[in-house]
Amino acid sequence: MNLFDLSLRLNGFPIKEANLAYESIKNLSDADYEGYFHEQREAIVNYHLLNNSFYRQIATHANPKDWKSIPIITKLDLQQPLGNRLSKGFSKKNCHVHKTSGSSGTPFIFAKDKYCHAITWSGFIDRYGWYDLDFNTSKQARFYGIPLNKKGYYKERLKDFLSRRFRFSVFDLSDSQLEKNLDKFKSTAFDYINGYTSSIVQFAKFLERKEIILKSVCPSLNVCIVTSEMLFDNDKVLLEKQFGIPVVNEYGAAELGLIAFQNTNDEWLVNSEDLFIEILDENNQSVPYGQEGKIVITSLYNKAHPFIRYELGDIGSLMEASTLRKPILKKLVGRTNDIAVLPSGKSAAGLTFYYVTKTIIEDDSNVKEFIIEQLKTDAFKINYVSTEVLSEENINRIKEAIAKYLESGLTVVFERKTTLERAKSGKLKQFTSYLK
Repeated sequence: MNLFDLSLRLNGFPIKEANLAYESIKNLSDADYEGYFHEQREAIVNYHLLNNSFYRQIATHANPKDWKSIPIITKLDLQQPLGNRLSKGFSKKNCHVHKTSGSSGTPFIFAKDKYCHAITWSGFIDRYGWYDLDFNTSKQARFYGIPLNKKGYYKERLKDFLSRRFRFSVFDLSDSQLEKNLDKFKSTAFDYINGYTSSIVQFAKFLERKEIILKSVCPSLNVCIVTSEMLFDNDKVLLEKQFGIPVVNEYGAAELGLIAFQNTNDEWLVNSEDLFIEILDENNQSVPYGQEGKIVITSLYNKAHPFIRYELGDIGSLMEASTLRKPILKKLVGRTNDIAVLPSGKSAAGLTFYYVTKTIIEDDSNVKEFIIEQLKTDAFKINYVSTEVLSEENINRIKEAIAKYLESGLTVVFERKTTLERAKSGKLKQFTSYLK
């Protein structure tokens, strides 16, 4: 019985119709796709200008035929009651309503009409199919957070059951809990792993210490899909080594769905079926392929709520070989609020600190996890969990690397902790700036 499809239909999501529409978009020729894209992009703007008073107030000078006249929408624009932002004919009762994760520091409630949400699922179904995964039949080992209130907890557990998922805790990453995780893999025929990068990496480090390859104890396992947090190259190497399976990078957002997914040719293919992705500079002008900028996304089907030229809060770039039909994500640098401003006036992605430190700090496998905080323009703090206190030699090597790759004169302090504070969702925010 196809419980996953059935659960979507019972909740009013027309997944059969969405799948057919999605397939027809996929099968368009390049020439026909360009016509579809421009028609759909213009149609969604026209729809919200006619049916959404909130959008009309923002887009006072918008001309659907002139894309540069369409304003950028930020998360701050959306931080007002959801009822103010819904299109005519839509309410909380006839939409999919959810909340963003808040990882950008600017959380808000959003809505998607049921057809749009079904199209989102069609995208996931298609991409996972690249790796012979089926939401109705494939068993998922899920490393995600879970609401701790009773209603939210049991709702997620029901969804797990319908979607053939077993959820592992991301709030307890102790060796005793990871040992229990390993026992579950030994007794369950999982087809794939899916979840937060940092938690899955901790499980892989545990397996490395135990000298265990996961596929040797769970032969049914075929692929690992990481999402929601950055995946560094050396972490991918570790995961593939300790799991004995390919590792796939997924990029998405709750309010938009699937944004990019790594294909079997190792290309981070951007979703061009129901989203339009732009890379813009600080003046909101398009940058050439290969150049970094703000990621701005338009949802081509969401009639309930406008996500038109929506500034997601991430920074990235598209490959030089990208086309309108086949955009390929080259790099995802991080979030705009994760930028470190240095005394010299130089700006650097906060993850630069994390990456430089990571390459040194993990050489001896002592440090399990760490995060970096910017306290002042010239002052940074590294909180870490480890078996032993960091040696003076390692501390000095980290400071030297930061001075080399960023700039000299920065103060870096270290604090060893028993555990690191995670968001309510279970995600680990790797860099935080406390500068105003």
